[in-house]
Amino acid sequence: MDALLIIGGLLLMLAGLVWLVMRAFSTSLLWGWGSLIPPFTLFYVVRHWGRARSAVMLLGLGVIPLVVGLTLLANKDSERLAAILRLDWLKAEQQAPAELAMDLRGELNGAPFQPQQGELIDGVLSLREGSDFFAVRELTIRLVHKPGDEVRVDVLPQDSGNLPEIELSWLSPEQDLPEARRLSRGYTLHLDLRPEAPNRLVGDFHLVLPPYFKTSLSGRVELYRNRLRYLDGRVNRSFDSTDTIAYVLEDYLQRRFATAQVDSLKLPVFQFAGDELTLQIEARIDQRVEQLPVRLTKRAGQGWTVEGDHFAALPKPSVTLAKDDNANDEQATPSRTLDRRERFSLARLQRSPDQYRNLNMRLSRTTGGTVEGRFAGLDADGSVRLNQQLGSGGGQASFSFKPEEIARLQLLEP
Repeated sequence: MDALLIIGGLLLMLAGLVWLVMRAFSTSLLWGWGSLIPPFTLFYVVRHWGRARSAVMLLGLGVIPLVVGLTLLANKDSERLAAILRLDWLKAEQQAPAELAMDLRGELNGAPFQPQQGELIDGVLSLREGSDFFAVRELTIRLVHKPGDEVRVDVLPQDSGNLPEIELSWLSPEQDLPEARRLSRGYTLHLDLRPEAPNRLVGDFHLVLPPYFKTSLSGRVELYRNRLRYLDGRVNRSFDSTDTIAYVLEDYLQRRFATAQVDSLKLPVFQFAGDELTLQIEARIDQRVEQLPVRLTKRAGQGWTVEGDHFAALPKPSVTLAKDDNANDEQATPSRTLDRRERFSLARLQRSPDQYRNLNMRLSRTTGGTVEGRFAGLDADGSVRLNQQLGSGGGQASFSFKPEEIARLQLLEP
């Protein structure tokens, strides 16, 4: 409605101006040419008000719907109105810088296609032009089988059977939703992609669709193999993706439980709506399933991190030296029983909590007082949790202490 009022007001004002110039030419040729210059147009209106009055009234009548339309637009979308007043619509649209080295030549639906984004994840290859939620133009190829490290696919128009599905989509300027077309045979496709560190596929791409699709592409492509991004050879933790969060959590769990055996990580469905995430995750750690809540925050310069993450890095695996053949006949001397109370500390407990689970401990608080109980594990924020038996009734109490609340922690069992 606001757009119709603005356009209607502009048309009425344009009609009033044309009518005014025509009246000026009917007065004299000199006044006609002079009215084309704004200051002389005003002089003509003042000098010949009787002849110019009707045209000026029509011009003023167009101002009313124009002002009403601009007011409605300001209430509904003030940023759009500001862009119109800044004359942004006169500026040429700037393409976002390409993330990948694409060298494709051709068209999609009859328009030049210059993708800036590309990926091949879980057997789905996509090439996108535009960075908005709906791409300006997008090509999607759903492969039949999930590819390995190298990808090689060749399809000819006469081939039949289970073939990759091709999907085209494009967004016209006057549309809010994109149009899409699909086909599963009758096309030519050649893919020859090879892996490139750290997470890319690079190679030849050739696609020709039937003539009525007006689509043909040929050249070299570079695709991401997952939704991780790298910066100076390291994972960029600031990039918002599910793979980034999974990488951060896996690294956190490995250091928290002091083991590299972390797999089957399950994350709930979530969306990036700010700089904080609260998730309930599940993972298999050393052949046992652990469920725990975690809270992540995104900080400048660090990216996504887990709150309360103060665990040290995993030690590098030691190299076991092979024994001499003659040593196989020798019997190893028995070693004394390991006493875990030796060299025990809070830092060692945080690095390897599983080694001390269910052992009796005495905790002295910084504010005074001691608590004895069996170590039950570390909470999501790194707090030490102790369980204490209550009398003979079988009841149990659980206490959690943050590291800064602990003055001394003693292990009471070997």
